Amino acid sequence: MSEVILSIKDLKTYFPVNRAQGVYVKAVDQVSLDVKKGEILGLVGESGSGKSTIAYTVMGMYQPTGGEIQFQGQKINMPSDKRPLALKKALQIVFQDPGSSLNGHQNIRQILELPLRVHQIVPKSEMEKKIVEILHNVELSSNYLYKSPGAIGGGERQMVSIARALASNPAFVILDEPTSALDVSIQAKIINMLLKLQKEQQLTYLFITHDLSLMRNIATRIAIMYLGKVCEIADTGEFFKKPLHPYTKMLLSSIPVISEEEEALKPEKVVSTGEIPSPVNIPPGCSFHLRCPWKRDICSVTDPVMQEASPGHFVRCHACQEVC
Repeated sequence: MSEVILSIKDLKTYFPVNRAQGVYVKAVDQVSLDVKKGEILGLVGESGSGKSTIAYTVMGMYQPTGGEIQFQGQKINMPSDKRPLALKKALQIVFQDPGSSLNGHQNIRQILELPLRVHQIVPKSEMEKKIVEILHNVELSSNYLYKSPGAIGGGERQMVSIARALASNPAFVILDEPTSALDVSIQAKIINMLLKLQKEQQLTYLFITHDLSLMRNIATRIAIMYLGKVCEIADTGEFFKKPLHPYTKMLLSSIPVISEEEEALKPEKVVSTGEIPSPVNIPPGCSFHLRCPWKRDICSVTDPVMQEASPGHFVRCHACQEVC
């Protein structure tokens, strides 16, 4: 059995709208998720589903409202500024927009020197050599050392962001939609580089995205989120071969294809009705029942719990027992 490096149990992250009236945005609500050492777990969902909120809560940027987060067996519910340096070294994140996550007033050398200095990776005399090595790892030359983020392209900025995350020799990296803000021409290069680095440095990735087609090719397992909850988790092969949740089927059936052969591989089409409820006013019962063609009476009353439908394949749906 693979070692669990990150364990999330019953995580809640709420944001107040009106404290006096007890009104909150339930961005993440009762999420339990394990990430195994060495894997790439794809966390997929529409905008506003809570994917990035999970990432920022794990990183300590948001404080959890409830639940527990454990990293390498230790509880890490504390905010980022109270975390030990060893934890910050082992747990890193690559943000979606490198334009806003990199300091525009520093050059690339200064940006990459900071984590090396903070975590005492190499002595000062070897600093520049190490920075050049890190740049080479992300396929950038030493010519970039004294350039500013604003003087290079978006793909190159994201490579610098990846280099900064890997400079501390982490064990676990959260990738928060690292290619969604980039041109299509550079996306494949970034993905291939991330896969190469994962193998070479024995990294574990939590890969956050809305692109199921991408996850089919790179993820070990896939978890689907809807309105702050995980509704299905499975190994990638099983996930695409036998999706269970109606929301998962809806997502998969909407993937654009260019041939009849690809169309034949897609699951039965699930047509949703209605609109996504507000996270401030989530309906009782299953949060998907207002859009679900499989809904039963129980769906509007009782929130389903995650159940194991087959080994390693978990789904949170009342109707799946009858329809799947």
